[in-house]
Amino acid sequence: MKPVTLTTERLLLRPFQPSDTDAVHAACQDPDIQRWTPVPVPYRRADAEEFVRRICPLEWRDDIGYRFAVVARDGGALVGAMALVRLTWLRTEERQAELGYWTAPEHRRRGYTGEAARAVVEWAFTGLGVERLEWCAQVGNEGSRAVALAAGFRMEGIDRARIVHNGTRRDAWRAAVLPSDWGLPQATPYLPAPEQNAEPART
Repeated sequence: MKPVTLTTERLLLRPFQPSDTDAVHAACQDPDIQRWTPVPVPYRRADAEEFVRRICPLEWRDDIGYRFAVVARDGGALVGAMALVRLTWLRTEERQAELGYWTAPEHRRRGYTGEAARAVVEWAFTGLGVERLEWCAQVGNEGSRAVALAAGFRMEGIDRARIVHNGTRRDAWRAAVLPSDWGLPQATPYLPAPEQNAEPART
């Protein structure tokens, strides 16, 4: 797929460029990014080069994942990263994907990540035809969960041992957002399950 660029009031979401290498390397030294995301530890400059120069372009080219550099429109600083992954599913009738992100520590608590997430969710639904967009994070990652909830995701439960991090399986929170949650149509009809607390039909 040809890379795309998204804009919001304060941000530019564009494909990563080689010039982002130093900023990615610096951001991924952050202990919270290393704790909650699957970046290599220690995170070397070679890891940033691999991510920026090979992984990101390859995923765009092969239509398997779309990773955006989140950049401040005022000054051009790298705010973070935003990605849609598991997009091979879009070639099946399930049409599902997963949203992931990290934010550089100096840019947190300004609403940037939520702003970027909402832009990517809208693009997923209207530009890609996604019909179910998931988010998951290690249990305890309150910052990531707050962003997901603000973007319209609904918590669905805990997946046991879903995430392998630093050689250990960890439980994960799971949430999802549907086009209908945003007031948007979707091609495949949706039949929700009956409410669990509904009274059984009498015969």
